[in-house]
Amino acid sequence: MSNAWIYPSIILGGVLQAAGAPINGVLKASLVNPWLASAVSFMLVTFLAIALFWIQPTPLPTLTELKDMKWWAPLGGIVGAVAVFAGLTLVQKVGVGAINGLTICANLIASIVIDHFGLIGVPDHPLSWLRALGAVLMVGGVALVMKF
Repeated sequence: MSNAWIYPSIILGGVLQAAGAPINGVLKASLVNPWLASAVSFMLVTFLAIALFWIQPTPLPTLTELKDMKWWAPLGGIVGAVAVFAGLTLVQKVGVGAINGLTICANLIASIVIDHFGLIGVPDHPLSWLRALGAVLMVGGVALVMKF
């Protein structure tokens, strides 16, 4: 993929992610059980990933790469599942703006901490006053969205 598509792809992902909570909320309302709704949602993702893997099965990791993998590396899906479950169970109670705003603010603040300390294998990106101001403004904006 050329670099020209990086930011539009991220923006498209954000737009689609905004629709994820209400879509999952409707799924939960239809299936009644939040665990069943979560299972159905993730089954579809699993089937898609398997289909794409069958289409393009390489590259594959070597045994050494598997052995050297951090123990927590496969947990990303479970981390994402927490956000999906929160969205599908709470979107009808607080609204899409609140769910996504709080999720994005929490994500941004956690990301700044991860960047600043170089956690989870990312290079250090120190906190500056402008980055901190951006986070504060984001939190303020989300507070306004939630209040009004």
